[in-house]
Amino acid sequence: MSREVTFEVRTRRLIPTLCYALFIFFIDMLGKVALEEAFALPRLAEKTRWWAGLFAVNPDQHAEEMNDIDKLRLNYMDKYGVGYKILSYTAPGVQDIHKPEEAQALAVEINDYIAGAIKDKGDRFGAFATLSMHSPEEAAQELRRCVTKYGFKGALVNDTQRAGSDGDAMIFYDSPDWDVFWSTVVALDVPFYLHPRNPTGTQYEKLWADRKWLVGPPLSFAQGVSLHLLGMVTNGVFDRHPKLKVIIGHLGEHIPFDLWRINHWFEDVKKPLGLSCKKTIREYFAENIWITTSGHFSTPTLKYCVEEIGVERILFSIDYPFEHFDDACVWFDDADLDLATKRKIGRDNAKQLFGLAGFKDENA
Repeated sequence: MSREVTFEVRTRRLIPTLCYALFIFFIDMLGKVALEEAFALPRLAEKTRWWAGLFAVNPDQHAEEMNDIDKLRLNYMDKYGVGYKILSYTAPGVQDIHKPEEAQALAVEINDYIAGAIKDKGDRFGAFATLSMHSPEEAAQELRRCVTKYGFKGALVNDTQRAGSDGDAMIFYDSPDWDVFWSTVVALDVPFYLHPRNPTGTQYEKLWADRKWLVGPPLSFAQGVSLHLLGMVTNGVFDRHPKLKVIIGHLGEHIPFDLWRINHWFEDVKKPLGLSCKKTIREYFAENIWITTSGHFSTPTLKYCVEEIGVERILFSIDYPFEHFDDACVWFDDADLDLATKRKIGRDNAKQLFGLAGFKDENA
């Protein structure tokens, strides 16, 4: 066989391989894992529609998507390459209920509902436990029930618990009173997702009423969660529970962008004045804290977070239905990131953190 013929034959054989390689390089990333993905109880559909009308451009569509589990949602997942979702109850949820008995009853109802809704769909869906945070013992008990009975992947709580006889008090979870709860989270070896909620009561009237357009993603959500998480750091929660795993969304609720300044003031000013947390803020982020891309689809910002806190601490998420699959997934698939980074953020970090296996396209 001549050299020319041999070259032609080899080239014909290589063309399909090269085309496949190019196809793999340019296709959307499959098997993405998303874990800030909301649902609501169907029996509260009218309330969901009313709530959506306060912020959604199309409240009817938002309410429909919120009340759906495995039809619209699953179609979106297949279209945009999301292999697995961990579902959680929509904000403000149980954290907006100031009566303890009512909050606990609703939390149990929500957990039983979503467990039944995804029972036969374990290759596509998991769930975070919904918890009433009026009592650390009761919250710990319900989390244990959800993890051991239903296989839930952890808990998602919407920031502080509204409390008090008039609903104007707030419960934080950063005092030693909550150690029984955090000990349970660690013993179960599941993450805790600290998610925002809207400001209420006199807090809203004093700070936000005249600035209502700043409520939510523009400012109030990040402000609330940042205060809570940094309170956990400075009040020793991670020192008392060094294996505790906490997730915050929206590329870290502004904290990564202030990390140098926080670290400088903690180490150079606050600790000499009496701040007693044992590690640096950077060490807590390296050992205890993860962030997600939920609702924050900026490649320069994501690259900054990779540089500042490390690719291993970042998880892909959408924030559906508050945000759209198209915005989150097309952005991520097209982002100027190397394939190894995309796989870690899009899937592999979540697989390791939650011990996930057996979902669609998990090794694609």
